[in-house]
Amino acid sequence: MTKNFIYTFLVCTFLIACSTEDDNTRTSEEYLSELEIELTAFEDEYEETTDRNGKHRNCNAMHVLSKNLNENPSLKNKLAVIEKHTQNAIAFKKGGNGNGNNGGGPGGGGGGTDPTPYVGTVNIPVVVHVVYANSQENISSAQINSQIDVLNQDFNATNSDLNPPSEFSGVVGDCDIQFTLDQVIRVAGDRSTWGTSDAVKSYSPVVDPARKLNIWVCNIGGGILGYAQFPGGSASTDGVVVSPQYFGSTGYVSAPFNKGRTTTHEVGHYLNLRHIWGDGRCKRDDFVADTPTSDRANYGCPNSAYHCRTNDMYMNYMDYVDDACMFMFSEGQKDRMRALFAVGGARESMVN
Repeated sequence: MTKNFIYTFLVCTFLIACSTEDDNTRTSEEYLSELEIELTAFEDEYEETTDRNGKHRNCNAMHVLSKNLNENPSLKNKLAVIEKHTQNAIAFKKGGNGNGNNGGGPGGGGGGTDPTPYVGTVNIPVVVHVVYANSQENISSAQINSQIDVLNQDFNATNSDLNPPSEFSGVVGDCDIQFTLDQVIRVAGDRSTWGTSDAVKSYSPVVDPARKLNIWVCNIGGGILGYAQFPGGSASTDGVVVSPQYFGSTGYVSAPFNKGRTTTHEVGHYLNLRHIWGDGRCKRDDFVADTPTSDRANYGCPNSAYHCRTNDMYMNYMDYVDDACMFMFSEGQKDRMRALFAVGGARESMVN
């Protein structure tokens, strides 16, 4: 991974999230050209979270995004358009003008018209592709259903372990997103591990990605629990990949990632959330106003965490703590996710 590539990746993806009136008149190109950031931040973060062999949470979503950007330079412009629409939609919801000048159309994340928020429950059908090499990996229907249950609890703040410290109790986000199991596709695989090259998605092709969330359950290998594709990528690879031993809360599951929170985390990425620490140092952000600034992931089950002169929201689903110790999204994260379903949003087709 070269410095030049890291620079391109960071400039393309970590767009400044502001709420001033000037931001609502910026073009997507200006989002790309106005950002200057350190070159080493993502490289440091990636090195820190690789090769842990399952001992700590290891999500490869950001690494996969960087690879996709390298292979498809036009993706950076799509991400810029989606980010601009996201900020406009959030501003519109809060009473701003929400008018963008990036010329996008409905369904593309462009935000050329007022990004009217979607009101009411977002219903997302889920297609689960079980690609297995042995009987353990051919997980049961009960295990699959347990994961759907966890998603519904976590995204609607009805999980029984929801117990935020008083500092964050006022910003717990009920995302009002409902997941329904649409179909299960079982395929005997031809390899023991699948890696993060999206080969499994060719082996069991995506089903109606404009309207359905596709999840591939297969042994990724390398200690990687899961990875997701952010909005804006290829439709043929859109979705989430999770290793079977970290999918669901019963059956073939492995502690300390045995409560279905890996999938919650990866679906967060699929719905445009970044890691809680912003994948960088203290001046990097996850583009969510109510999540405190941090410069690193947290692991295990900490009782507290203090970085960048603030207490970390380490119990957030987008951190790296164990499943038993993550239990909330924030209001700001909810707004960011739901912006995808607003008029002109990148996932508007799921609700219209």
